[in-house]
Amino acid sequence: MRDAVIVEAVRTPVGKGKPNGALAHVHPVELLAHTLRTLVERSGVDPELIDDVIGGTVDQVGEQAMNTTRYAALSAGLPESVPATTVDRQCGSSQQAVHFAAQGVVSGAYDIAVACGVESMSRVPMWSNVPEGKDPFGPGIAARYPEGLVPQGISAELIAAKWSIGRGQMDAFAVSSHRKAAAAWDAGLFDAEVAPLEGVTRDECVRPDTSTEVLAGLRPAYHDPVFAERFPQIEWNVTAGNASPVNDGASAVLVMAGETAAKLGLRPLARLHSFAVTGSDPLLMLTGVVPATEKVLRRAGIPLGDIDLFEVNEAFSSVVLAWQQETGADLAKVNVHGGAIALGHPLGASGTRLTTTLVHAMRERGARYALQTMCEAGGLANAMILERV
Repeated sequence: MRDAVIVEAVRTPVGKGKPNGALAHVHPVELLAHTLRTLVERSGVDPELIDDVIGGTVDQVGEQAMNTTRYAALSAGLPESVPATTVDRQCGSSQQAVHFAAQGVVSGAYDIAVACGVESMSRVPMWSNVPEGKDPFGPGIAARYPEGLVPQGISAELIAAKWSIGRGQMDAFAVSSHRKAAAAWDAGLFDAEVAPLEGVTRDECVRPDTSTEVLAGLRPAYHDPVFAERFPQIEWNVTAGNASPVNDGASAVLVMAGETAAKLGLRPLARLHSFAVTGSDPLLMLTGVVPATEKVLRRAGIPLGDIDLFEVNEAFSSVVLAWQQETGADLAKVNVHGGAIALGHPLGASGTRLTTTLVHAMRERGARYALQTMCEAGGLANAMILERV
């Protein structure tokens, strides 16, 4: 069986997903096109050789409709003969794109594929694809969950309550994310992965001077009297400070067979070792990272203690802290260059953003094995293990 390797990985800086954000003026197709163009230029690969471009986007409506990935590939100057598709596994959409690309390479369906993702939350706000008054779930879901599902923020609060994660813990974790991200920027550790765009050179949401005292002054972000009555165990500790912001950004990784990389004289950043995807309780929604981690480790035959680095998407502090409690992973190995709370979470781009940061961190730190996992709306999670080659 063939192996699949990553030979290049790039991302844009991440901007605030608001009208005054640094990248708000950039059309999402152009955000993604920029990463695709940079990926090809940095790798030196003949774009004619790319078998497919698989991209993730969550809100596929408006300026992110009509198979955004295809038009980004064309805007980037890739040959018209190179196909492209856009997938949606919610926040894990572009991590799923990595899985699909690698699985295509391993199976022999592809020799070279691009996995990528984009989200412009300033131009296409979250939930733009659900018109007001429309039900995206249908009567079968209403019958199966008669008390009703809840928004992600309520799920994050339920997780905090179930795992007894207090406000202080969540705020301290958030502060740590900002400090690690700021330190990585100051040390030049993002230089190899970031492709500056129209004068924007750094992630816009990193706050190196934040503190637990500052975060302690923020109000609960999701308090709702209806949910407070339904879930009296909630203490309302999730705030804008210990959750990921809304963002604009794009990212891309170049995946190919190991033998293809050797033939082209390219040095892989990492081998894609193992994959897993799982479903979980859609009420808690964000806990799938726990069984996904267990599943991918079991499939790989690698114990948790052998994993040198972890990337666990920081949708909310409570998600990562609950995952750590359940797995026993060493937090010192988690999101070592900061996570989404600091760097940002441009939904469809986040999967390959995490992968991009992870493969560069593996090389910088000499890590052999690394694990990436992401929680996703609806009670889903992806996980994969990378290996240094």
